[in-house]
Amino acid sequence: MRIILDTVAECYNALGVIHDMYHPIPSRFKDYISTPKPNMYQSLHTTVLGHEGIPFEVQIRTWEMDQTAEYGVAAHWKYKAGLGGKAEKIDDRVAWVRQLLESQRESEDAGDLLREIKSELLPEEVFAFTPKGDVINLPAGATAIDFAYAIHSAVGNRMVGAKVDGRIVPIDHKVNTGEIIEVLTGPQDKGPSRDWLNIVVTSEARNKIRNWFKKERKEENIAEGRAALERELRRNMITIPAEEYDTFMTDMARRMRLNTPDELYAAIGYGGIQLSRLMIRIKDEVAKQAREAAPTVSTVPLRKQKATDGVIVEGLDNCPIKFAKCCNPLPGDEIVGFITRGFGVSIHKRDCANAKAGMAGEDAPRWLRAWWAEKASEKESFKSSLEISAMDRDGLVADVAGLIAEMRLTCYTFSARRLSDGRASITLTIAISSKEHLTNVIQKLKKIKNVLSIQRM
Repeated sequence: MRIILDTVAECYNALGVIHDMYHPIPSRFKDYISTPKPNMYQSLHTTVLGHEGIPFEVQIRTWEMDQTAEYGVAAHWKYKAGLGGKAEKIDDRVAWVRQLLESQRESEDAGDLLREIKSELLPEEVFAFTPKGDVINLPAGATAIDFAYAIHSAVGNRMVGAKVDGRIVPIDHKVNTGEIIEVLTGPQDKGPSRDWLNIVVTSEARNKIRNWFKKERKEENIAEGRAALERELRRNMITIPAEEYDTFMTDMARRMRLNTPDELYAAIGYGGIQLSRLMIRIKDEVAKQAREAAPTVSTVPLRKQKATDGVIVEGLDNCPIKFAKCCNPLPGDEIVGFITRGFGVSIHKRDCANAKAGMAGEDAPRWLRAWWAEKASEKESFKSSLEISAMDRDGLVADVAGLIAEMRLTCYTFSARRLSDGRASITLTIAISSKEHLTNVIQKLKKIKNVLSIQRM
């Protein structure tokens, strides 16, 4: 709807009348009278919601402004000064045209110009409407799920779909300003999906989803959290003795300000506690306990033994030796041996969590003192696994692989993955001759651009 009046004052009066009659849509009001466009266009623009729930735009301007809008800057010049006007005024009025043409010539695609203009006008917030005309304010990028939870938590929990301007859209539809969104709901006992936690943008929606799982799915959360924690422990090769497991987890729960292990599992299950942060505390506690509990070894005087694969085991000659994959000991590490069933002695680092747990259990008699033979590092090579954490960038993997090749190291495994926080994790297993050798390799790897930390696995 366009309203043409005689004076600027009448334009603003008409705007007030329109906003009094209809509900205006926030962020859709533009005052081009006080701030004209570069092409001298002037008008008041506002979008309001009609009584039937259908938005429409109203343009309010004077007759002079209408001439400029309909026939361009030449009409504006003719309207104001007549054909006898000075040429330099025309040049000033059409300068924006030359600038526009120059920008278009420099671009390979005419669409680039439009996208550039739009990018400067994108709002940080969006405003959508319920079918009843209520305004819902959301951050840019919010989804239909965020819209539903912004209305009410009960609406979000029962959501099964959404309609935008009368057409069905996916529930992860990005909300745009001016859209009329209808939330489709299911049965009363319908609940949200855990996957929604990865879709929603607003903290309000995320917290309401977590609260629903916290209250309505306690047993499911406990089972889900326990399974997730056990998977993460296995992935990090952390073994906690069964007789100490409950005590250990009770201590972890109290550190997270919870009362019982079940509350800890439930918090992991509904997303209240990030498993990655909990694992940092668990690793620190396991390492602390390993340092505090030094292995109990015999003080009987040792007799000279013959080295096997660079390792001497107390009381045994020429026994098969294998190096435990859970800790990958290197010459220079303090080590202990474990008599296995079926294959000789397994060598562990003295501070290995599995060694500590074994020496405290019923298999304690099967643990033996062990040490590296002299010059063992000159005769043998050993596998060592490293985890490199770095800020992700192009060429990162190539730089790491190139340095490994430059140092002439045998590489047994090499894997890389991109993390959600903009970082990258690279895991590799290489041949190392000693602990000192490994230290030198790590120091060189740390000099690679964007590398944050390197841990021995």
